[in-house]
Amino acid sequence: MTGLANAQSEGLTSSPYSLYGLGVINQTSIGKTNGMGYAGIGLRSETEINNLNPSNFALIPQNSFFYDIGVVGELNSYSNASYSESKSTLNFSNLAFAFRIADRLGAGVSLVPYTDVGYTLVGLETNIEGSNETFNSNVTGLGGLNDLSINLGYGLSEAFRLGIKASFLFGNIEETEGFAISNSYFQLDEVTNYSGVRLGIGAQYDIFKDFTIGSTVQLPVSLKGNVTRSVYKTLDDVEIQVEDEEGDSVSDFKLPLELGFGLSTKLIKSFTLSADYKHNFWDSTEQSENVGTYIDQDIYAIGLEYLKNERGFKYWDRVRYRGGFNYDNGYLAINDNKIDGYAITAGLGLPVGRTSNSMLNISYSYGSKGQIQNILVKENYHTITINFSLEDLWFRDRKIN
Repeated sequence: MTGLANAQSEGLTSSPYSLYGLGVINQTSIGKTNGMGYAGIGLRSETEINNLNPSNFALIPQNSFFYDIGVVGELNSYSNASYSESKSTLNFSNLAFAFRIADRLGAGVSLVPYTDVGYTLVGLETNIEGSNETFNSNVTGLGGLNDLSINLGYGLSEAFRLGIKASFLFGNIEETEGFAISNSYFQLDEVTNYSGVRLGIGAQYDIFKDFTIGSTVQLPVSLKGNVTRSVYKTLDDVEIQVEDEEGDSVSDFKLPLELGFGLSTKLIKSFTLSADYKHNFWDSTEQSENVGTYIDQDIYAIGLEYLKNERGFKYWDRVRYRGGFNYDNGYLAINDNKIDGYAITAGLGLPVGRTSNSMLNISYSYGSKGQIQNILVKENYHTITINFSLEDLWFRDRKIN
């Protein structure tokens, strides 16, 4: 390969590592947790949507309806031993809402990107079979999978909550390869569609008033796939043949069993600490890439939020200040090198009005992934997410003095 992987600006990502598997697994969440290192499995939240643990939906207040709409912008820079480049993307990050059904029973629906694909490989050199001649081709990939989730949370008591999550994963990955030999041009388009339903469960328990633990389980699933291919051939700028093939099945892509544990606690009076650990059993999927294998993954996340006075008279007393750190040791090993990465996050929760829990959540993260070694690429990225976390109040009696 003579060129470095880069990205198309209309993609949801520009990471060169989106070349592998289903693409880069989306890490951004909903609302406040983006600024807290993406930690929230044990985070008790009654004023915003916490989609990291379905059991938390049991805490949706009576007569409240929560919305969360988000956008994300990302600036990536990546380099290998001889080349570097930068790309930026801007796109939708999530759509979610949550509401109470009955006493201690809440529900929510969310739509988020599950994986993102956006890469270009320039100048791939290939030998012509039966000769010593070679040709160069360019390959582009775009797309990814979406996660449409339905969550239910129920409080067995004031302190203990259980939840269930059903996710419909769907989407496609488009890959185009084009190359020229003499005065002929060939282009192969492949569109691979994947879909499947994944189930998960969650729990939260308030050991003390200001100390909560939580856990989540995501069950393994095999995503069914099929591919449609189109071949275009031209000679002297005249298209001489077009072949469209019917969809063929492809190997299932297996998602592993995922276990998560978390806790949150109040420190002093104004600080909330949240910490998570996740282990994903990729080894058991027995999958591999052409250049690597899938191995078990560990993710560590920690976040801190400062709130001086939730009902304070001064606006800045009600602003929430957040920071966090996330480390992911990776799930893909290329030439026996794991692709690990980290992210440092910061955020603000800006109240909208005084009579509701509506919030404008703004977060920033700086992250790094990979390394300059062999065929690997070092990637650094800056990410900004903006979430409109809004509360609508239903059926509340108005008081008139």
